[in-house]
Amino acid sequence: MTLSQVNTENAVKAVPAVPRPIEPAHVIKDDAEAIVVARRLAAEFVKESAKRDRERIWPVAELDAFSQSGLWSINVPKAFGGPEVSYATLAKVIEIISAADSSIGQIAQNHLGVVAAVRTVSDPEQQKLLFAEVLKGTRFGNAFSEFGSKRAVDFETRFTDAGDHVVVNGRKFYSSGALLAHLVPIVALDDEGRAWYAIAERDAPGLTVIDDWSSFGQRTTLSGTVLLDNVKVPKTHLVPGYRGYEVPTADGAIFQIIQVAVDTGIAQAAIDETVAFVRTKSRAWADSGQDHAWEDPYTIQAVGDLTLRLHAAQALLEKAGYAIDRAVLNPNAETVAEAQIVTAEAKVLSTEIAIAATNKLFELAGTRSTLAEHNLDRHWRNARTHTLHDPVRWKYAILGRYFLNGENPPLHAWS
Repeated sequence: MTLSQVNTENAVKAVPAVPRPIEPAHVIKDDAEAIVVARRLAAEFVKESAKRDRERIWPVAELDAFSQSGLWSINVPKAFGGPEVSYATLAKVIEIISAADSSIGQIAQNHLGVVAAVRTVSDPEQQKLLFAEVLKGTRFGNAFSEFGSKRAVDFETRFTDAGDHVVVNGRKFYSSGALLAHLVPIVALDDEGRAWYAIAERDAPGLTVIDDWSSFGQRTTLSGTVLLDNVKVPKTHLVPGYRGYEVPTADGAIFQIIQVAVDTGIAQAAIDETVAFVRTKSRAWADSGQDHAWEDPYTIQAVGDLTLRLHAAQALLEKAGYAIDRAVLNPNAETVAEAQIVTAEAKVLSTEIAIAATNKLFELAGTRSTLAEHNLDRHWRNARTHTLHDPVRWKYAILGRYFLNGENPPLHAWS
């Protein structure tokens, strides 16, 4: 009996924590190895991705392979024993994984974002402690967003000081990765209204994770509700996340670029599926005068257009990664704004191509492509769900204000 079967029978029951890995995780040596490892894992993840989506099977083994591969520590600084790859490489890794299974690609997003935040805001002692956990293979989940607040940046979850630890109370939703995490960073406010990451043990008393994620897309991101009832978190694991947004830092752009990479991965998967289906299963249209669907001039034009638009999004994604690298090394208003702006541009294009490619798949592949046995609709469902993470219409506003009026983007995790 799998974990998912147990939990879907009674979703109100708490999901038990998973143990930490017995063996230490591999440590990636450089950017080139990160890409090689990502492609190797993707080749395995794609094999059962349609089945996992259809039956909502949790990617337990896949997630263990992913985090143990060393790809979850690729932005740990070299000073602490990590590979510290370029954010262009990190984004490419997430894109490769997401093309195989976008839910698995998204699960790593908040983990990598928290690792970046620790680099930005933690003191050396805390960095040493938490980076050592990450290098061993410990996975961070997340308990950030809340369901009933007026805006995404508003939080009601709070903690109180209790000496050598704090006590957290609240309720969270959209907690991607929390079910199979080892540690759960909780965004909680102090008595001054400042947001911290209170990083709790997944099996801490009072921390309950419920598998109630019911979206039609990104079905196995292991999101859902996290209940926090007097959860104790040692102060060694209390990270002052608010500092990453008091002054210009790359923290927001880092969270965003990973979202972009998930979407370009979905678009790549949809285009690959389109080509494969048209080449092997689709029939030529009656009026085309052709013997094969792949000879249809309109199909040829459409695939060329989709590929061009994907390549444009990927080019901006890579450019954004290098801009983030510069902002990490030299954070100031100018470098951070550049990283945010290029990332916003990439977010616009990646959203548009993810939705276009997943929709066009069915038009070009034909009616047969809608059969349940292929489950190709998962790509559209995933694209439509994931691109809602933050509204692209506001990215246009950010770009216009910057280029027209010289106004830098706001500093928060969605910018």
